[in-house]
Amino acid sequence: MEQKNMENRIEKVREYVDNVLLNMTDTVERRCAYLHLYGVAQACAMIAQKRKENVELAIVAGMLHDIFSYKTMDHQDHAHKGAVMAKEILNELDIFDNSETDMICDAIYNHSDKAVKQTPFNEILIDADVLQHYLYNPFLTVSESEKMRLENLKTEFCL
Repeated sequence: MEQKNMENRIEKVREYVDNVLLNMTDTVERRCAYLHLYGVAQACAMIAQKRKENVELAIVAGMLHDIFSYKTMDHQDHAHKGAVMAKEILNELDIFDNSETDMICDAIYNHSDKAVKQTPFNEILIDADVLQHYLYNPFLTVSESEKMRLENLKTEFCL
């Protein structure tokens, strides 16, 4: 796939995400949403490049992984509900084939289960989520469920 098409697909998803976030009425939540979704997407890009996985699909998974939470302000079972919403969004955008959509949505579906080893692609989103939580403020306490992953990421990226 040529570079121009990849940029267009990422930008189309970004337009959709921006539209959701711009409609959030709580400005503090909106700021957190922007930082988190785009922070995770950027971390996905870095990790996918390092691990030689699909960077474009990883970025999209990062942008959409918590879209359900921010669109509905409902955080309960957000990974599973978010995978359903992401599939609807990707089908509506009609820019990814079924296997790409399935790959993105599977990563979103499983991203909250930090204790289980996933597929190499799914691991990117899980690790990017952990990394963004940490980088948001490295002086805050890291949750127990994320400690081991964070230490492994620090080793992998020589931090």
